[in-house]
Amino acid sequence: MNNDKQILVGKIVAMQGVRGDVRVQTYTENPKDFQGFQVHPSRSANGGNAAAIFNPDDFRFIRVVPNTNVIIAHIRGFEDRTSAEALRGTELFVERDALPGTRANEYYQADLIGFTVMRDGENLGIIECFQNFGAGDIIETRDGNMYSFKGAIVDFDNKTVNIK
Repeated sequence: MNNDKQILVGKIVAMQGVRGDVRVQTYTENPKDFQGFQVHPSRSANGGNAAAIFNPDDFRFIRVVPNTNVIIAHIRGFEDRTSAEALRGTELFVERDALPGTRANEYYQADLIGFTVMRDGENLGIIECFQNFGAGDIIETRDGNMYSFKGAIVDFDNKTVNIK
């Protein structure tokens, strides 16, 4: 496992109110995890470098939207809806080593990037990323094929993910 990479934990998807608050779709197990994160922006919606727009100390968690994976946050320097609109589409990352350690048979999906996807002994490709369109996690391989992650068996020794 490579602990020096950044892990995508959320994305600014919308504005909230008129005071510059933003709605962040979280990719964490628990949206409240954002309370302890120091997030690093990657890019803004206009393709610019969001790091030039705000630094991690400017990000402040406000609250979780009930029954969702969305949080409300405020980013210092964006005090009205119009200025905060520039943040829409910004992806938020944390350093991998800032995340809690895993227990036996636990892992972060990001740790599986580069593993080989196998089904019944057949090599289906190398994991490029994971997607989730609402119906569950999907493995996307480098060649663009997608496979359900449900019921997959991860073999760290052989760097494989065996799917059904």
